[in-house]
Amino acid sequence: MAIVLTLAAMAVPSLMAAIYDAKVARAVGDIRTIETEIVEYEVENGQLPDSLADIGRSNFLDPWGNPYQYLNHAAKKGNGMARKDRFLVPLNSDYDLYSLGKDGQSSPPITAKNSLDDIIRASDGAYVGLASQF
Repeated sequence: MAIVLTLAAMAVPSLMAAIYDAKVARAVGDIRTIETEIVEYEVENGQLPDSLADIGRSNFLDPWGNPYQYLNHAAKKGNGMARKDRFLVPLNSDYDLYSLGKDGQSSPPITAKNSLDDIIRASDGAYVGLASQF
C-alpha cells in the first residue's frame, strides 16, 4: 500500500503539469485560429472586427472557462484591456488578443503577478504564448 501511495504522490504532480501544459497549448492554438479568422474578416470588410462577436466567437471560451479577450486598437472596441510590456510599451499595434489564463485575472502590464499566466498575442502576432515567457 505504501509503495502505491508513494508512486501516486510522484505521478500526480507530473500529471497536473501535463494537463496545464495541454491547456496552454490549446489556448495558443485557439488564439492562432482566431487570428486567422480576424485576418479573413479584415480582408472581406477592410477593417478589423470591433469584437469577437463579429467573427462568431463571442461565446468562445479558453481552456479555463473564461472568454477570450480582444481589443481593436484602431476603434478601441472589444472586451479586453490594452496590454503592455515591462516598459509599458503596447504589445501590439493592431489589436490585442489573449486568454486570462488559469487564474482568470489580468492587468495591462504583462509583468503584473496576475498577468504572468495569461496566454498573449504579442509583436503583432509574432509571439503567442505565456506572458511570463515573453
